[in-house]
Amino acid sequence: PADLRSTGSRWGGAITAGLFLGEFVPRKLPWMHMDIAGPAFAETEVPESRLGGTGAGVLTLMRWLESV
Repeated sequence: PADLRSTGSRWGGAITAGLFLGEFVPRKLPWMHMDIAGPAFAETEVPESRLGGTGAGVLTLMRWLESV
């Protein structure tokens, strides 16, 4: 049996994931949890986005990495 299991639905696990990950980070170490699972995949095609992987969050993460 697994020690952990997924909780909740696909839409709303970001805070749970962040809190879980925080248990493994030293208290004085700055860190962040960037959850992109929801917007990372488009299930319907719209003018602003094609069907499939969107790359949501990638540019934001790259800009932040360039700044540190």
